[in-house]
Amino acid sequence: MGNKEKAVSTSAVIAIVVVVILVAVAGIYLATRGGAPSTTTSPTTTATTPKTASPTTQTNTTAYPSQIYIGLVEPLTGSYAVFGQEAQQAAQLIVDIINNQLGGIKSMGGAKLVLVTEDAGGTPESARLAAQKLISTYHVPIMLGAYVSRFTSAMAAVTEQNKVILMTDALVDSLTQQGWQYIFRVAPKSSAHGKAAVDFVLDMAKKTNTTIKTAVVLNEDSIFGTTVANGAVLELVSNGIEISSHITYPYDISDVTPIINQIKQLNADILISIPYFNDGVLLAKAIQASGLKFAFIAGAGACGYTDPDSIKAAGNAVLYYTNTYSYNPARPTEWNQKVVTMFEQRYGKLPTEGAGIIFYSLMTVYEALEKAGKMFPSDPLNPDHLRAAFLSLDLNDTNSIAAQLYPSGHIKFGPDGDNLYPQTAILQVQLVGGNLTPVVVWPEAQPGFSAIFPRPGWAPTK
Repeated sequence: MGNKEKAVSTSAVIAIVVVVILVAVAGIYLATRGGAPSTTTSPTTTATTPKTASPTTQTNTTAYPSQIYIGLVEPLTGSYAVFGQEAQQAAQLIVDIINNQLGGIKSMGGAKLVLVTEDAGGTPESARLAAQKLISTYHVPIMLGAYVSRFTSAMAAVTEQNKVILMTDALVDSLTQQGWQYIFRVAPKSSAHGKAAVDFVLDMAKKTNTTIKTAVVLNEDSIFGTTVANGAVLELVSNGIEISSHITYPYDISDVTPIINQIKQLNADILISIPYFNDGVLLAKAIQASGLKFAFIAGAGACGYTDPDSIKAAGNAVLYYTNTYSYNPARPTEWNQKVVTMFEQRYGKLPTEGAGIIFYSLMTVYEALEKAGKMFPSDPLNPDHLRAAFLSLDLNDTNSIAAQLYPSGHIKFGPDGDNLYPQTAILQVQLVGGNLTPVVVWPEAQPGFSAIFPRPGWAPTK
């Protein structure tokens, strides 16, 4: 019996070993056939869904996110809320277009964009905290904002540290001169606005045989107002125009009477003014009440004179004022006219600077995300991969919706993150059908309009 039991025991051990080997082999077979499901969670999204690659591209088994959070920090309350609220409206419209009309980010399996917004508040610190909140809460790979340049500078320090792409709608030149690697700007920088305002006035003076010898430059004292004014001063001086005075004032000014009294003594030919919103309304009303006469009053930067909200607040005090814009709402491309119409239908007003910059900036984000999905299919949202995708873009009217929304029709980034093909437009407040209406008058006037220059009622000093 001892030998028999030993033989049985040995047989049992052999049988167990055979079963273990078979199970192992079967496991390896199933794994190599893809029978074992697995999931991958992107650090920048909350959910992922495997997608099937397009039959025209190499098969890719990456589990793409079903949603991509895009952050937006704008001044939604306080003195600059008129700009921030319009930017938020524009951002939601573009996100809806991308998701519903363009099919999401197709190179990432149709991933949808989700806009998450925080109020920049009224200080650089509140803007910084807003950016930090979006990063910590939603792990956004890309953020837009914050229109006011000093807010944006504080915000950019956070995005740079966290390697989050910042597509800025602020214009101060220095934002792209810090050596930061993750900041991009499609809009023309602030000094270009000052130059454009002067170039427009001098071009119109030449066309109308109007003599311009002297100018007053007037700007609020933020870094934005200062850099725009510097661009204007340089262009005036280079064209032989005498600067009668360069006046700065606090951006939160509430009484402009001393400024008006000072300007009255100068008897200058033109006024180049760089306001935001409240100060622009104050100045326009005060100039009208004072009876001051200039050959022309040209605004530069932001939308302090010619946006619908300024016109509503200042009334006919802003009639014939111009302002430089980073956006041309009258540009006659298919997508620009389509987006303008959709914005007017949804929000009941013409999109201006705050909306326009977001239109083409967010659509450029869309183009970069599509490119990242193609260039880096295994890890498209890696910050360095996203940066490479932005730098690889070369967009024009024939290959890009974003370019159709941009004044120059051409978007390509330099190493500093600025667009190499910037351009502004000049809008003027005119009476159209009895209503104060902003119309594009330069460098190419919209059909049926031309600049009214010089200002009616002005006569040269004898």
